[in-house]
Amino acid sequence: MTTDTLTDAQLQLRACIQKVATGPEYSKDLGLDEAREAMATILRGEADPVQTAILLIAMRMKRETDEENRGVLRALIDAADITTAEVDEVVDLADPYDGWSRGLPASPFLPAVLAACGLATVSHGLEAVGPKFGITHRKVLRAAGAPVDLDPATAAARLADTNIGWSYVDQRAFCRPLHDLVPLRTTMVKRTVLTTVEVLLGPLRGRRRTHLITGYVHKAYPPIYASLAREAGFHSAAIIRGVEGGIIPSLQQEAKVFACHEGGEEQPRVIAPGDIGIQSETRATPLPADLPQAAAGDNRAMSLDSDAAAERAAENGLAALAGSPGPARDSLIYGGAIVLHHLGRAKDMVSAANLVRDVLDNGAAKARFQAACSN
Repeated sequence: MTTDTLTDAQLQLRACIQKVATGPEYSKDLGLDEAREAMATILRGEADPVQTAILLIAMRMKRETDEENRGVLRALIDAADITTAEVDEVVDLADPYDGWSRGLPASPFLPAVLAACGLATVSHGLEAVGPKFGITHRKVLRAAGAPVDLDPATAAARLADTNIGWSYVDQRAFCRPLHDLVPLRTTMVKRTVLTTVEVLLGPLRGRRRTHLITGYVHKAYPPIYASLAREAGFHSAAIIRGVEGGIIPSLQQEAKVFACHEGGEEQPRVIAPGDIGIQSETRATPLPADLPQAAAGDNRAMSLDSDAAAERAAENGLAALAGSPGPARDSLIYGGAIVLHHLGRAKDMVSAANLVRDVLDNGAAKARFQAACSN
């Protein structure tokens, strides 16, 4: 194919690659509109996969700018099926799409807990993606018997159902063009801007407000996520230093939460599990010693079988909903308290944690989860 046969969009993509992929001394940053249009061309399937990989890796090598991040995010939102639920407020739990590889997550069960506390809550993700290819929300919820292939409209209706109040929606359902890039991302191996921004799409929104709850590991990310949350139109955001970049912090040490409201700047505060009566010997639920290894030749960063690990995470989460003590229950209490306090549903973290303990002890959270599984 010669340049004479390329569309204007393809020519613009070539120009973007020439800007960002010219070496450490001469590479230039893209403007927001350039990044948006380049990503839109990719999502429409008009870009050669090699060009797509070059653009994304070159942006990563020079470090993406705020404008590039926001431009890519805007293109993804443009391509997504964003649905408004028939509730005033929605809590969006945005955990890492590549999952966990060093512990069993409890957060897939947090939406049911928050729903029992009166907060319509959605989580989202996909089956597996790099760089971790770990234990994902989809894998855990499927193992626990919850539906993971709802279309956005059905998922949104569950938020308004007074017996359920929570749902999961998969990237395949709400942004198929982005999901179609998973095989290419697997081939590329390394993290790209897509890993950063895909959690910010907000597939289900509230009629009045939508609140982002997401996590980070590296200290450079809170301002990045705060800027992206403003770009995506979230009315508030809590950006939490969580285990493996998730939304639930370590059960053993202090953590930072960066909160922003109504488009304002992020403000940090320090939280500690001991302040709400959590004393744990582990930072999260540890991986069982008897998990099988991943299949030989699997293109996975996680050495253990993530499906088997997800089944164990499901067992632990269901047990926590049923009242069993342990790190899974503590994680739900801690994560739930952070969200309730962030949204002003409790005057302090202690009161917020007690609200979570109540819905775990009285069976309300378990009932919400079971209602989702039976409908």
